[in-house]
Amino acid sequence: MDNLGIVFGLLGAALATFLAGTGSAIGVGKAGVAASGVLAEDPSKFGKVLIFQLLPATQGIYGLLVAFLILSKIGVLGGDPNISATKGLLYLAASLPIAFAGLFSAIHQGNCSVAGIGTISKKPDQFGKAILLPAMVETYAILALLISMLAVFNIPGLNL
Repeated sequence: MDNLGIVFGLLGAALATFLAGTGSAIGVGKAGVAASGVLAEDPSKFGKVLIFQLLPATQGIYGLLVAFLILSKIGVLGGDPNISATKGLLYLAASLPIAFAGLFSAIHQGNCSVAGIGTISKKPDQFGKAILLPAMVETYAILALLISMLAVFNIPGLNL
């Protein structure tokens, strides 16, 4: 099959987008449900709970960024979409850190955000401390993003 490299590269871009985006949707959804409950009691806390809800959304953005990088490198977004199967597999492998770390970290960050929203509902003055807990989960999404980007940028330009 002549287009096997493109297929593998597209699969990598799709996994980065789909898995990280799915995690973000789950995390944002959980936090949104918790935020709605707090806002029903005290609408003045909107700004604080919104920040908690937005935190798990970043993993989906990271996955999308890696997908765009892969699509441009394999020639789908301009250039010659003719790469070897080996190179396509390398792009697929490069997508996996953000795909899986994005999925799981966004879900867990959503859980931490729900807890932070609960804290804010009872003690709004503890916002600074409460926001650090879900922010710590973000660290692992950022590390996965860096590894995926380094891998994508360092795949040899030669047609392997």
